[in-house]
Amino acid sequence: METSEKIAALGAVSSEILFAETPDAKIAYRSAGSGPPMILCARFRGNLDSWDPAFLAALAKNYQVITFDYSGLGSSTGTPPTNALSFATNVKDLAHALNLEKIIVAGWSLGGFVSAIAMTEYPELVSHNIMIGTKPPGENEYDMEQIFLDTAYKPYYDLEDETILFFEPTSGISREAARLSHERMTHWASSPDVRIPEEFWNNYMLCGADYAKDIYKSREKFSTTKIPVLVISADHEICFPPENWFALNRKLPTTQLIVIPESGHGVQHQYPDLVAEYITSFINSNS
Repeated sequence: METSEKIAALGAVSSEILFAETPDAKIAYRSAGSGPPMILCARFRGNLDSWDPAFLAALAKNYQVITFDYSGLGSSTGTPPTNALSFATNVKDLAHALNLEKIIVAGWSLGGFVSAIAMTEYPELVSHNIMIGTKPPGENEYDMEQIFLDTAYKPYYDLEDETILFFEPTSGISREAARLSHERMTHWASSPDVRIPEEFWNNYMLCGADYAKDIYKSREKFSTTKIPVLVISADHEICFPPENWFALNRKLPTTQLIVIPESGHGVQHQYPDLVAEYITSFINSNS
């Protein structure tokens, strides 16, 4: 499917930002497709438009795909969250505001922290958890590479920055995928969401520190949950290496791990259709 067709396939998702009234905020969101609802939790500095439209379009063939802004960030009102639980509470509040009794929760990078806490703290709400380019809760042996930190804090990302952050710079396949994804993301939203200003970046850091402390005992809850968990990672994940999941083999009975070669931190941007197919197959096989 060509770039223009993939953008067109999103339909109303690119036309307007909607708002859901929650107890403490108006949560900004976009919605596309129909089927079981899937709420996507954004990365560090990410807003509701920080997802490749080709990936959203592929998911929207089978699901109601909802992207949103955390409270007080992007176009959402309210107080910005300051710990992992308050980020995850946004997911619960949004689901309740939209009258969704059961959701598939998905998260990319820091959004994976959010989806993990949403699953372990609100298990009655979550049917499946999809975690992309992220790490388990608690302390982990393998840390991110310095080049990620050096690049992630730039005020604006150009194509080369995105290639470093979300793709595999040593691979010609991945570099070309980065170029195509950059083109799609540059043109798809007719009314782009508000970018996250630097004054709020530390809120994400507080979330990450809280997730690592694991005061909610989420790592332990992963070992006893009945909720199916799919982790999708890359062979060169410069932010959250998949080796951290390898260490938990045989300890997380409902968690499955896929590692995609010649890719980086944003595998769903490099292979939007493939990753969507993996997710759909996993959900269908665990329902």
